[in-house]
Parts: sequence; structure tokens; C-alpha cells
Amino acid sequence: MSGPVRIDPDRDLILACQAEPEAGFNGAFRQLYELYKDRVYSACFRITGNATDALDASQETFGIVYRKLQSFRFESKFSSWVYRVAVNAAIDIKRRAGSRRVTSLDALRGGDTDTPSGPLQIRDEVTEAPTAAASRHELESDIQSAIDRLSPKMKTIVVLRYLQSLSYEEIAETLEISLGTVKSRLSRAHAALDRELTPVVDRHFIERNPAL
Repeated sequence: MSGPVRIDPDRDLILACQAEPEAGFNGAFRQLYELYKDRVYSACFRITGNATDALDASQETFGIVYRKLQSFRFESKFSSWVYRVAVNAAIDIKRRAGSRRVTSLDALRGGDTDTPSGPLQIRDEVTEAPTAAASRHELESDIQSAIDRLSPKMKTIVVLRYLQSLSYEEIAETLEISLGTVKSRLSRAHAALDRELTPVVDRHFIERNPAL
């Protein structure tokens, strides 16, 4: 995936950063940071599963971006490069920190995907009784565990596609893989989640509807 892209929406801002390297964070780079900080943190949070590691990965991401920005030549979209750096940083930190549970799946319910806002919430139309609430929280925990058991590659695909809303083409460019590989990994992620979650959802449905 080489060769210049047609138009990078961040081109002027990046060129401004490259034109004033001595300005550091007080120059145009601050604008670049403000533009991407929430998206980078969100992606890192979804992959690492906790705020501490997400913050470390975000800081590492922007450190790398700052150090290497002078050599950026628009051979890919800048956003794709930033996501690539963020994904690699998050996976590396998660491996170093050990396996931890994913604590946010809110995008699966169609909510805000820019900022992680806590665990998945399964909404009911009426106020729940204590036993129903306990069952719902157990289901949320089961879903979160299933997502966290995905391999890093499949989890990354899910994060970029459904939580960062990247197209297949953008994911392929970000991860430097073919379009076919993107579709294949996403299909395997769907299958893995179906295997994990179908019996879980069925069990919770039966528990909440014993008369059926």
C-alpha cells in the first residue's frame, strides 16, 4: 500500500507542524493533538480495556507521532498512520501489563463512540426489579468477557470497524493488510462472538422468562 494518497484532510496542518519543529507542543502540533486525542484515547481504551493503560498508550502514541512527524510523506492518510501507531502501542502495553478485562462495550448499543463511557448497558423499557437488574449485569459481564477473549488481531478489527467507524479500506490501510484479510478477520470475529454469545443470551432469556 504505497504511493501518495489523493488529498489528506490533515495535510495543511501537518505541513505547518513540519515547518516549525522548534515550536514543539506550543505550535501547530497542539492543534493536531487536540484533533486526535479523543479518537486515539478511545481506540487505546477499547483495546487495553482500562483507563490507565489507555492513557499510557495514548501518550506513547503522541510521543511517536511527534518524533516521526518530520519524516511523514503522505504515503498513507495521516489518520491511518496515527491509528496504526495507537493500535500497536495499545497492544504492546496490554501484553506488557498482562491480560485484563475489557470494561467498555457501549458502542455495541449504538451510543457515542468517541469517548468511552463505562460498561455496556442493556436497556429495559420499564424499571427493573432487583433480580432482573442482577441478571442484566451478569449478561453485560458475560458479553464483555467474550469480547475480551478475542485475539488482539480480531479485537483490533472490531474496534476499528464498529467503535471507530473506519471503512474496510481505511482499516486495510491502517493495519497495512489486504482488503480480503480485513473481511476475513472480521468474519472470524463475528463467528467467534456468535459461538460465545448465543448460548449466553439464550440462557439469560430463559432465566428471565421461565414460563416460556
